[in-house]
Amino acid sequence: MPAYAIAHLREAAPHPEIAEYIERITDTFEPYGGRFLVHAAQHEVKEGGWPGHVVVIAFPGIDEARAWWDSPAYQEIAPLRSRHIEGDIILVPGVPDDYDPATTAKAMRESLPRDR
Repeated sequence: MPAYAIAHLREAAPHPEIAEYIERITDTFEPYGGRFLVHAAQHEVKEGGWPGHVVVIAFPGIDEARAWWDSPAYQEIAPLRSRHIEGDIILVPGVPDDYDPATTAKAMRESLPRDR
C-alpha cells in the first residue's frame, strides 16, 4: 500500500541553502522508491487557507517513507530547509486499491449513539 510524505511549507525568502536542499533531495528518497507527485506547483485553495506551498512524495509503503525520513542522507540535508522554511510535514499511509469509503461510513454510523 503506498504512503506519502506531505509537506505544507510556508513562504520563505530565497536562500542558497534552500536551493541546495532542492538539488539534493531526490537522491535521498530514490533509494526508498520515492518520487515527487507534487512539487513547485501552483495550488488552488477551495476552502480554508493554505499559505505557502505543498509537496507530496510517494513511497511504496509507510516503512519506506519512515526509512527515508530517518536516513542519514535525508537528515544531513533537512537543516538546509528547516533553517529557512517553517512548515508541517507528515507521513501517511495511503488506502488499498480496493478501499471503499462506504465501509468507513458504515462503521462510523454503527458507533454513533442510538436515538432513544
